[in-house]
Order: sequence, then C-alpha cells, then structure tokens
Amino acid sequence: MSYSVVIPTVGRDALNDLLDVLNNGPGPEPVEVIVVDDSDTRRGPAAARNAGWRAARGDWVAFVDDDVVLPPDWKVQLAKDLEGLEDDVAATQAKIVVPLPADRPPTDAERGTAGLADALWITADMAYRRSVLHRTGGFDERFPRAYREDAELALRVQDLGYRIVRGARVTTHPVKPATFFTSVQQQRGNADDALMRHLLGPGWRTRIGGRRGRLHEHALTTGAALAAVLCGLTGHRRAALASAAVWAGLTARFAAQRIAPGPRDAREITQMVVTSAVIPPAACWHRLRGELRLRRASR
Repeated sequence: MSYSVVIPTVGRDALNDLLDVLNNGPGPEPVEVIVVDDSDTRRGPAAARNAGWRAARGDWVAFVDDDVVLPPDWKVQLAKDLEGLEDDVAATQAKIVVPLPADRPPTDAERGTAGLADALWITADMAYRRSVLHRTGGFDERFPRAYREDAELALRVQDLGYRIVRGARVTTHPVKPATFFTSVQQQRGNADDALMRHLLGPGWRTRIGGRRGRLHEHALTTGAALAAVLCGLTGHRRAALASAAVWAGLTARFAAQRIAPGPRDAREITQMVVTSAVIPPAACWHRLRGELRLRRASR
C-alpha cells in the first residue's frame, strides 16, 4: 500500500503546519506530497485536485485542504484506515471535528462551518484509490468552488458499485474566517446546485444527505419585494402595501430563525437582520445565473 498527498492551496498560513506533520510526523512516508496552486479563481479546487492526482504515483491519493489541522500522528492513522480495505472500497473519509466556543452559542457563521462535521464525502481529508479516480475522470471541473464537487464525484463512484467508508482518523477543521456579508456571498453555491440538479436529477439533495433548501421560500420573498416595487411604481398603492407586508413578514421570520440559536448579541442580531433581507434575492440571482450557464453550455 502506497499513498500520495495532494493539497490544493491558496497560501493559507496553516499550510506550513500541514507540511510539518507530513514531513516530520511518525508513520509511513507518502510517495510524494503534491501542493497545487489553487489561487486561480477561474479554475477552482476541482481542477487543482485533478492536476494533483494525475501527477501522483501512489496507490491511494489523500486529498487534504490547506485550512485543516492534522494530528501529529496523522500518517499513522491514515495507514491504519487504508490497511486491509476490500477492493470495492474506493475511498476513506476522515472524521472532521470543528471546535466551537464553549462559553456561548455559536454564531451563524460558526454553525455553517460546524456542518462540515456531519457532511458526507468532503475532501477536507479524503483518500481515494488512484485507479478509481482514473476510471471516473476525477472531479468535475465545471464546479468552480469548493462546493458540491466532492459530493458529485462520490455519487459517481458509488454508482459504479464502489463503497466509501469512514475511517478512524480525526482531522480538525477550524471555524472559517467570516465577514459581515459572508452568508450572502455563500449564495453563489445556488449556481452549483443548478448543475447538481442537471447532472443528478431532482432528488440529488436526498442522495447527498442534505437538508431541503430554502430556494422556494427565497423566491417567494423576492417575488413579494418585486411586486411591492412594481405596484408602487404603477400606482397600485394597496397592492404595494400588501406585497410589502408579505415581504416584511417572510424576511422577519427568516431573520428570527437565524437569530434564535445564536449568541443574540447586538452585532449578530444586526448582521442577521440585514443579511436576511439580502440573501433571498442573492440566492435567486445565483440560481438563475447557474441555469442560464447550463443553457448556454448545452447549445
């Protein structure tokens, strides 16, 4: 059993700590550690990982993101996870731990990162048989972000009759840095959801173990806002007020749902109120953009 390590990176500080574990930690040495520049946003991590595994020589390719923290004995743990796997096992996924504050409830952004702990098939720490990557062609490079590309590959792999198992190794994923509008920026993933539906059909979210999305609610909220504006411009005052009331009610409910589990301090409440008004139209716009991109590609 031999393995290579592939790390797509945008130059995060944690990369040096990863390399220190891989170079100096105990355990079987990898055939090589391949660090791939992932700073070109036009290509994305799917393309970076593909470039990495295609250059690899190990029987297994362990993909590790540059924002995780590996335990000092990670190589020992990985070797144990790979040892004795049956031929129909295509990949082994690490257990991901996300440290959260112990003295207060997590913020909306912290809860977002915490979801990685239960996510299926994420490549924060995932080892694939190189032969399976060759057979499938690897990651679909039409996914431009670190979002959905790992789940889509895993489904293709399993459709070929392979299994993906959870190993015993444990990798830490610190909470991602967040800005006031991070939750709005994350709505870009709706464009990738359009691609998932195109590739896998309407039941794709169930297949990846995901929760029902909010796009229908966001569309209703956005539609109410547009109706309020259009009715106001055309002089239909009562209709405009009714539509505005619907928009306000839906937005308030969305904000309340996001505020309730958090620390509920002034900054968090302000952020949730503002972004809850912006997220619905942003989500709808990015989904429309994804659908239009698919239509152009199919011509």
